Amino acid sequence: MEEGDDGRGDLRKPFLHTGSWYRMGSRQSSMMGSSQAIRDSSISVLACVLIVALGPIQFGFTCGYSSPTQSALTKDLNLTVSQFSLFGSLSNVGAMVGAVASGQISEYIGRKGSLMIAAIPNIIGWLCISFAKDYSFLYMGRLLEGFGVGIISYTVPVYIAEIAPQNLRGALGSVNQLSVTIGILLSYLLGLFVEWRFLAVLGILPCLILIPGLFFIPESPRWLAKMGMTDDFEASLQVLRGFDTDISVEVHEIKGSVASSSRRNALRFQDLKSRRYWLPLMIGIGLLVFQQLSGINGVIFYSNNIFESAGISSSNAATVGVGVIQVIATAVATWLVDKTGRRILLLVSSSGMAVSLVVVAVSFYLKGSVSEDSTLFGILGILSVVGVVCLIISFSLGMGPIPWLIMSEILPIKIKGLAGSVATLFNWSFSWLITMTAPMLLTWSSGGTFTMYGMMCIFTVAFVAIWVPETKGKTLEEIQNSFR
Repeated sequence: MEEGDDGRGDLRKPFLHTGSWYRMGSRQSSMMGSSQAIRDSSISVLACVLIVALGPIQFGFTCGYSSPTQSALTKDLNLTVSQFSLFGSLSNVGAMVGAVASGQISEYIGRKGSLMIAAIPNIIGWLCISFAKDYSFLYMGRLLEGFGVGIISYTVPVYIAEIAPQNLRGALGSVNQLSVTIGILLSYLLGLFVEWRFLAVLGILPCLILIPGLFFIPESPRWLAKMGMTDDFEASLQVLRGFDTDISVEVHEIKGSVASSSRRNALRFQDLKSRRYWLPLMIGIGLLVFQQLSGINGVIFYSNNIFESAGISSSNAATVGVGVIQVIATAVATWLVDKTGRRILLLVSSSGMAVSLVVVAVSFYLKGSVSEDSTLFGILGILSVVGVVCLIISFSLGMGPIPWLIMSEILPIKIKGLAGSVATLFNWSFSWLITMTAPMLLTWSSGGTFTMYGMMCIFTVAFVAIWVPETKGKTLEEIQNSFR
């Protein structure tokens, strides 16, 4: 058995090749200067990010699908409110299972291989929903979609963090959440024009493009190094950094980090007691849990109902408007994250969310004591919509993209598979809790629901201020060594 071959090479080989990029690069390497190499490095990494970003677009499309289809879907299949709520939340249940499997799948066959596996249940799931005659196929499709999304939600940010140069890692890592918001917006926008069955068929497209695209991008060099594939590791890194770039320093850092993690020594749960493991794991879990406890998925999944209860007659158009704002705000965060830093954006974001939720809660409380024919009732309705819009903007500036980015940055390579699965499982578990309870809580008391979400955002501010480190401008190895 060759060096670095642990008996699983046959399974991994289809996912390791970088296609024609290696051959093209070898012909051009003699002609490129250093500035050209930098440009080529950026182009190569950006191309990889754009291809894997199809996964989060699928993620967002799944999240947004329930909002524009609620009325037609419940009418056509005679679903009750509780049955539709279960349908909306089942993607989270499937994602929990996917999250448990995501770390091990990603460690076993690589980041590209796990994304290819994730695409298959997504395609089958959308077909099940499209051809559903009753709730059984509807539920099955939603579970399958969720399973694929659970794998995608862990693998994409990890892959991007592992291939990106340190000066671009924040911006490129934020593309993950930007793609999610684009997927949500597409589902809102297309939902205005097509019926729910055809909308489900359109949900297949991101994965149909993702699968062939994965054959043209390199595998994560850090994963290849961890698996002992030295030649593939250096070739992959050279493709990503440019063929005239000296990668010796980065190769040395990655090899040193991998050597210290001793991949052949199995991780034991007792090892998680050491500071270098439990602290980043706690921070990763905490951020992903607080991201969900803000109630953002309840707002996104059921935005139509929220706008209707606020007195907005054209709720579908308002929902699309919110989707556009979310994309723009996330794009701004993508630009800011490597300039201002992760920590300050998290503090600003969670504080803004707390204030926005208080505004929405107060407006709903006051509407209960005001006549529907009064001018004040209309003003309060507008105020609640403004609060929801500010909530979306605040979330998109920090708490949307950055928890996933920080999780992918701070987890040491030795525990990344296990710890990443655990952190992703917590995220999807709380996402399911929020999605399942949001319709019932909003029926009970809209003001009370938003008040609880606002309190969670206040706790988030304290958590970030006390525990979350700044990772801007550091290599992954420097970040992970800082926890020793």
